[in-house]
Amino acid sequence: MTLDSFYQWQSGWRSEAGRMPVFFIGHGSPMNAIEDNVFSAEWRRLAHTMPRPSAVLVISAHWLTRGSFVTAMDAPPTIHDFRGFPKALFDVQYPAAGEPALANALATGVTMTEVGLDHEWGLDHGTWSVVRHMYPDADIPVLQFSIDYSKPADYHYQLATELQQLRQKGVLIIGSGNMVHNLRMVAWDKLAEPEYGYDWALELNERLKNAIVTGDHRALVQYEKFGQAAALAIPTPDHYYPLLYAAALADGKDTPEIFNDRAVGGSLTMTSVKWS
Repeated sequence: MTLDSFYQWQSGWRSEAGRMPVFFIGHGSPMNAIEDNVFSAEWRRLAHTMPRPSAVLVISAHWLTRGSFVTAMDAPPTIHDFRGFPKALFDVQYPAAGEPALANALATGVTMTEVGLDHEWGLDHGTWSVVRHMYPDADIPVLQFSIDYSKPADYHYQLATELQQLRQKGVLIIGSGNMVHNLRMVAWDKLAEPEYGYDWALELNERLKNAIVTGDHRALVQYEKFGQAAALAIPTPDHYYPLLYAAALADGKDTPEIFNDRAVGGSLTMTSVKWS
């Protein structure tokens, strides 16, 4: 079944939103899920600036697999994939429904690789920490698409282009990670200091923003060419790959909007992008 035939068949379910924006969101600490801060306030604001989506599809930095998968259950569980945080965070449940028919359509529509239907994973904090602020009533279906961690950056960029039809049909696609993400070098004593970033973190963040604004997606894919700053800012690509998925879904009709452009703890940035 192609995605077009799926939406003709399921036309009663489809939103009238039409073409949706696409996001890369720096999700940062899991505590952002329950804190009312500058980041979560912006997530809420943005949700009010666009049509209501038919569904939300998230590519989260926290679902790394061998092969590609999409969540396909009716009721995805809320995954608390972290340790050492307050009980209030572990108590959070985000009971959004899944959408198995959409998962099946996605798996059928992607031709670059086989996409498996997953009934075990659910929604990790890369997804629910953001989406619960955007859609607090949990009344929109939410799915996750995994990151095949055995594949390189250009593979993920190319794979993402095959999700374009979903964007055209009212599905909000979010890449959730962080452009700069080096937990081993966090300045824990500087977390309360606003917008504190190491020189290399700020350098790489600026280079990535310039590539985004100018549409230089080749530079985003070949991020290692940014040298030492990239090696320090992206020691592992798990939190970076979601940016490539979002960027690949942008086209010539889109204008990128940078938001939440702040450094945290020296070695993290919350810098996020909306393409619309």
